[in-house]
Amino acid sequence: MRTKICGITSYEDAMVAIDAGADALGFVFYEKSLRFLTPLQAKEIIHKLPPFVEKVALFVNVDAQTVNTTCKEVGATLAQIHFEADKAFYDALEVPYIKVVRAQKKEDILRYADEYRLVDAYCEAYGGAGKQLNAEWFEGIECSKIILAGGLNPDNIQALKKYGFYAFDVSSGVEISHGKKDAAKVREFIQNAH
Repeated sequence: MRTKICGITSYEDAMVAIDAGADALGFVFYEKSLRFLTPLQAKEIIHKLPPFVEKVALFVNVDAQTVNTTCKEVGATLAQIHFEADKAFYDALEVPYIKVVRAQKKEDILRYADEYRLVDAYCEAYGGAGKQLNAEWFEGIECSKIILAGGLNPDNIQALKKYGFYAFDVSSGVEISHGKKDAAKVREFIQNAH
């Protein structure tokens, strides 16, 4: 099982996650988030990281040019699009990307079913609210292209592994405080996911 530790705000937290076996790290470029980083702050972290780790840049309500420019500037390898966007937006992207489904009902998790996508619980704020989806929604659903997010922590992912998700994505569930990771929880989360 693959894991992404999102809301990384320091090099130290990034290395804890990598050393624990994280496949991807998430960097938030949404100014209203408590885990927001400027491109300069993110670049300083990303440029010191080892190879073979996905560096994911999370965006909310920006244009394609902002996504392209920011990803190239900071060294991000994947853009996470955390809002509804039209075909023209995606056509204009020059970087690899993943769409986010903010699910409010069971039918929502079937959106973009032929693509790898991140499925998160809907909340007014974007991401990191610790709200969990109803696990029963995934009964009988093909989940191998779903990256599950929302309300995950080291204690509840064991029960979710049976659905066969592609990956788990966690932020608040492994934190001491907003943007500061708990090393023990990060290690436990990744160990339990594997």
